Amino acid sequence: MDIKSAEFIISNTDFQKCPPGTMPEYAFIGRSNVGKSSLINMLCNRKDLAMTSSKPGKTLLINHFLINNNWHLVDLPGYGYASAGKKMREQLKNIIESYILYREQLTSVFLLIDSRHEPQTIDIDFMNWMGENGVPFAIVFTKTDKMSGVQARESVKLYQEKLLETWEELPHVFTTSSEKRIGRDELLNYIDGINKTLNSESSMFK
Repeated sequence: MDIKSAEFIISNTDFQKCPPGTMPEYAFIGRSNVGKSSLINMLCNRKDLAMTSSKPGKTLLINHFLINNNWHLVDLPGYGYASAGKKMREQLKNIIESYILYREQLTSVFLLIDSRHEPQTIDIDFMNWMGENGVPFAIVFTKTDKMSGVQARESVKLYQEKLLETWEELPHVFTTSSEKRIGRDELLNYIDGINKTLNSESSMFK
């Protein structure tokens, strides 16, 4: 897929106020400081489309970006934001869960994982929650340029083995690096493939 246009549309905290229409939406989420904004900017070939920050918890809203005038990329708030107070964590939890469970246009979630860390309970719990609720998602390992290829593959393997303790079928996995632009084509082609399938299915009923 060639990204010809990418523009910010709206930020809010209520899924009911997200853009109307039937365009498919692909949501990106992960723990604080996982490299989400950098990945979004890399995918869209823009340096400042999504705001990056060294301070965790920068994204506190549902941010919609219109891509190629036919689908939305959605930047969701991060979770596991330890320095936030209990009230703020509950608010973010409600924003995230309401969007994921009730937003009809949501087509798939991309869960970002920092490839440098061993499987984290908070990430596994979030995957299990999406699985239990039938939410389509893929796992995106970030920052693979910070380790060797062998280490990156081992990191992916550890997560897959952990999931196989309770999962019969594993979600799709991507390995990426925003700095090295690794995984960009694979991610965009994956989205493009889903969009083409959706368009084909919708044309059958016209």
